Amino acid sequence: MMLLWLLLTIGGLLALAAIGLDLQYRRRLGNALELTTGAWDIQPVSPTHCQIVGKMVFINRTQRLDIMVPELTTDVQLLSKASTQGITKRVSVINHFDDFDQREDEYWESDIIDYGKKEGIEVRIDLEGEAVGSLQVAWVKVIYTTYGPGGQTHCVKHVIVPLKFPSIEESKRWRPAENSDILPIKTHLLTNLDDPVEVVKQYVLPHAQKGDVVTIGESPLAIIQGRFRHYMDLKPGWLAKRLCYMFQSTSSLATAGGLQALIDLVGAPRVFLAFVGSIPFKVLPYSISRKLNVDGMFYRLAGEQANLVDDVTGTIPPYDQFVVLGPHNPQAVCDRIQKETGLSAAIVDVNDLRRVKILAATSDIPQNFLEQALITNPAGNANEQTPVVLIRPSA
Repeated sequence: MMLLWLLLTIGGLLALAAIGLDLQYRRRLGNALELTTGAWDIQPVSPTHCQIVGKMVFINRTQRLDIMVPELTTDVQLLSKASTQGITKRVSVINHFDDFDQREDEYWESDIIDYGKKEGIEVRIDLEGEAVGSLQVAWVKVIYTTYGPGGQTHCVKHVIVPLKFPSIEESKRWRPAENSDILPIKTHLLTNLDDPVEVVKQYVLPHAQKGDVVTIGESPLAIIQGRFRHYMDLKPGWLAKRLCYMFQSTSSLATAGGLQALIDLVGAPRVFLAFVGSIPFKVLPYSISRKLNVDGMFYRLAGEQANLVDDVTGTIPPYDQFVVLGPHNPQAVCDRIQKETGLSAAIVDVNDLRRVKILAATSDIPQNFLEQALITNPAGNANEQTPVVLIRPSA
């Protein structure tokens, strides 16, 4: 025991030192230039021609220093349930920086963004071809380089633009449950261009009546809130690269990227202390841990977000290339839905293993009612694209 204690102490001191160096380095990083998602508009020109226009804004948040943008390019990935061959795409970027003369050759000319200033760009995407009408999503990547106190930093802004919107009639198949009737509701692929209340108004209210309950999956809500990070944007540090081996292979924290996403969210000290604090409980037999209710201590100590991280492949395309975090303040979302639509609401995490976790709910919904209604996972975990479920209590 003494040897184990000594090893843990030495390892802990080394880890804390590495964490301190890592945090100190990260605090020194400059180039705090943000590119916003902006507003996007889909303009169907004809059955075979669609134009997508996005207006985005650079915001320089670097302390007292200017930042340059020497390079900017774009890439567009089209997703469809049919072949995309034959679709041509033309992408152009219009620079709306102050005192900038637009070039005819579309070359991106380096420019400076002063501290605290905002500068806009416009992305135009023209899609033409017989298969344009079958497109589901345009995944837009704005790839740019910042140049400033942080050196040269490669950045990518991901914008997922939905192109296909199901009709209300596509969600009419009610299913019986133990205490209610269930209606999984099909939506377009939800993105961070959406608003949860507007989604409920558009897809749920036409089917709803007084007394109904609407639930939204935790991952779709997190995506709406923009809480997803591409795996190439994650920069695993010393702690993530070592602790990830301590998790079961099925865990979303078993990769350096997945664990780093959690570290960036709750902090390296908390993750490290949660790991150390959970060690004494790991040596207990599983049956005893369950009996004493001390299983999964790391996730308890690290906080609720540790349970909600979905690693790469954990969600439907194109989010299968992203680490999706848990939603922010789901209770406020539930309260807002009820206030603006009159429906009771809940944010849930449900899987095919008959596990139902209620992240938040309006105060008028009994928890056991939700668990019984959702235990068969009516929304599904595949590509059903039914992130919203309407529950109607049995009379």
